[in-house]
Amino acid sequence: MTIEKVSQEAKLFLTQYFNETDKPYEYLTQRIAQVNSEIDQKGYYTQTYDEIVYGAKLAWRNSNRCIGRLFWERIEVADARKADTYEEVFDYLLSHIQLSFNHGRIKPYITIFRPQQEKKNIIKIWNHQLLRYAGYQTEEGIIGDSDSIQFTKICEGLGWKGARTNFDILPLVVQIGDNHPQWMEIPDDIIPEIPIEHPDYPEIASLNLKWYAIPIISDMRLEIGGLDYIAAPFNGWYMGTEIGARNFADEYRYNMLPKVAEKMNINTKHESNLWRDRALVELNAAVLYSFKKQGITITDHHTAAKQFEVFEKHEAAKGRDVTGKWTWLIPPVSPATTHIWHKPYTNDILTPNFFYQDKAYQPLSCPFH
Repeated sequence: MTIEKVSQEAKLFLTQYFNETDKPYEYLTQRIAQVNSEIDQKGYYTQTYDEIVYGAKLAWRNSNRCIGRLFWERIEVADARKADTYEEVFDYLLSHIQLSFNHGRIKPYITIFRPQQEKKNIIKIWNHQLLRYAGYQTEEGIIGDSDSIQFTKICEGLGWKGARTNFDILPLVVQIGDNHPQWMEIPDDIIPEIPIEHPDYPEIASLNLKWYAIPIISDMRLEIGGLDYIAAPFNGWYMGTEIGARNFADEYRYNMLPKVAEKMNINTKHESNLWRDRALVELNAAVLYSFKKQGITITDHHTAAKQFEVFEKHEAAKGRDVTGKWTWLIPPVSPATTHIWHKPYTNDILTPNFFYQDKAYQPLSCPFH
């Protein structure tokens, strides 16, 4: 991004920030002048804590693929821009896991490291999520999460060794500047995992399924006012279908529907008896039941859709259009039973926002082993 573009984006963001927070206009003109002077000198500027907090909130509000945007104003921000060492970075990441878990009452949380524009000792998080299960490709088949096979090989190349079970939590992998990446095991006592059981089908518990409590995305770029925060892990709480209808049910992931159907004594020889649908619904019911039994925050897709409808009404009252990617907003279970199914959304991309970015490591190999 050119200096001119950074200046332009900074002005747009600051104007929105000042307008929405009802700050005096003279402060806005002073701040824009200050920012432009800093950009002229260094090519970038330093945002205040209040600015990154509001920027993170707007990024969530503008996230077209997220159904949970009603709570955009509730996200808490950890300012990690001063972190310089591996120890400091790992401390922030472990703190993020603990603070966001919040004894089961999960809260939206984001940890923001220095922006890419500073160019000095840029911090890169190699993990897709801070909590994620490993995947191993063996002659007998895949063990664990097939979506993690590539990154698991990277971790093994760096010296990590998993127990090769279906649910090995991967280590945190961080790189600072061009230095050798470092990895760290997450202590077991801060990894919140929920065993999956069903109130009406106790046999499902014998599948020994479990899942971690918090989806902490850690490989997306947060853009605020022309600055790119390439390390900014964030989380909300799970919608049950993310686990029950995707992670467990997708054939290229854990592919559990045939096994769940077996535990339910459903005939799987004929598709016409809808065995997949019946197994899918009960697997999702098991996820919701298990989280709630442990006192862990989770929402079902019907409640989430109704919350999104409230979000739409709030935005309309503010005179703002709601953008969205329809294929992501509709839940993967019974989408036609929600209002979202029947509504069109424009997929216009607003900023601040979260964006996909290239992996921090080479796709097929790690250059450091």
